[in-house]
Amino acid sequence: MSTAKPKARGVKDIPADRLTQLDAGAETTTLTECLAVDFAALMGNILPEIGDHALADMRAETSTGILRRMALAAGLIQRELGPAAFDKIANHPSDTARGWACFMIGSAGDRSLADRLAAIRPYADDPHFGVREWCWMAVRPHLAAELETAISLLADWTADPSERVRRFASEAIRPRGVWCAHIAVMKKQPELALAVLEPLRADPSGYVQDSVANWLNDAGKDQPDWVEALCARWSAENPSPATTRICRRALRSIKPN
Repeated sequence: MSTAKPKARGVKDIPADRLTQLDAGAETTTLTECLAVDFAALMGNILPEIGDHALADMRAETSTGILRRMALAAGLIQRELGPAAFDKIANHPSDTARGWACFMIGSAGDRSLADRLAAIRPYADDPHFGVREWCWMAVRPHLAAELETAISLLADWTADPSERVRRFASEAIRPRGVWCAHIAVMKKQPELALAVLEPLRADPSGYVQDSVANWLNDAGKDQPDWVEALCARWSAENPSPATTRICRRALRSIKPN
């Protein structure tokens, strides 16, 4: 008989001792654990010098969405401790803390898009799934604001040896995405992203394939004819298993005529 502990299905199922570990700075292992972290407790434990006012501000937002709380935490750290605190959380064992570092990069003023992407790149390749999501969410507003430049810079990322970095290139500029604002221009003109999408159309990584397929699935909700035509061309030009998988998943929400 297996002695493995069952995974928690909800926050209430996480044992109290595990919650204590997470709030002390342990890395999460599931999305449920990510959502269970008490931001104020974690902040007080790893940044005790931040002060009571910041912790009170953090506690006041306990019931708000996690994306807003991530941005708030980064803002409070910047406000109370300044850039010097970045080094303390940038490589912290807590994935939530590393996520705060991502949002500090995202909120830093007077930084070129190239510099911002260079700073976020290590987090795009972070071993933890949560950090890899926080990093693109943290810089997405800047990518949307300078879309042409963003696509040009991210096109180079599609040749990176790391599947995680290649996946970032696609995921960060999805027309719709998850837990993020839509990019209106991309919904109207998805062809603008071809410099990123074309190099990934036969990517060997399932992680990247899923992102490209989801990108096209997003686009298909506004430009279904374009997505169908692109998939038809890709399938004709490069009928590889990877491309077939991407196109099948890309077309999953488009109803046949």
